[in-house]
Amino acid sequence: MFTGIVIGVGRIAAVMPLADGVRIAVDVGALDFSDVRIGDSVAHNGVCLTVVGRRTVAGKPCLEYDVSGETLSCTTGLSEVGSRVNLEKALKVGDPLGGHWVTGHVDAVGEVVAVTPVGESTRVQFRAPPQVAPFVARKGSIAVDGVSLTVNAVEDSADGSCLFTVNLIPHTVAMTNFDRLTQGVRVNLEVDPIARYGERLLAYARHFYARHFAQTPESLPGADVLGGDGP
Repeated sequence: MFTGIVIGVGRIAAVMPLADGVRIAVDVGALDFSDVRIGDSVAHNGVCLTVVGRRTVAGKPCLEYDVSGETLSCTTGLSEVGSRVNLEKALKVGDPLGGHWVTGHVDAVGEVVAVTPVGESTRVQFRAPPQVAPFVARKGSIAVDGVSLTVNAVEDSADGSCLFTVNLIPHTVAMTNFDRLTQGVRVNLEVDPIARYGERLLAYARHFYARHFAQTPESLPGADVLGGDGP
């Protein structure tokens, strides 16, 4: 479990093919990862990965992670040498929850639509695909490449996707890899876990009532928005 407060940026120093996926070596630079052990979890651009080893690449001490083919198929930014990645250690009991609950299980890949300077800050608009659009809410939380952000505005699109806007203060840009954000850049998105559970409860309720009151799930309120498999 994470909180979406990135502690710094690492760099993928090596990528080694596996039978299914890749093993990556990540240079953490000057960040203190001396307390991280084999088997611990670290978020990389919002993706929870398990430390499987340590090695030196070009004189730089690195942590190693195995990234499965499944993970590569539904995320971005984890398979190219030189890519900069946002890093966050897993929460420990007693750690402050500075952002919001982030599981490290990416829901979808989004895309930068527009980047606009606003005074000292930066306004960024992203497009979220249809499968996560219902869970993006104004003044709600969303993790973008592992960074906990507040949604300032949401605009639904005819194709089921949505545009959402966030504001980045200079400190956030300085502590993350967000200085790379330009139109068309792809990012990992994770919605607030509370929204996931809410969707599951409502989907279950629709199928329950359909079963016991002879209504089809499609005829119940919210059927055009909420999906999921019932019992």
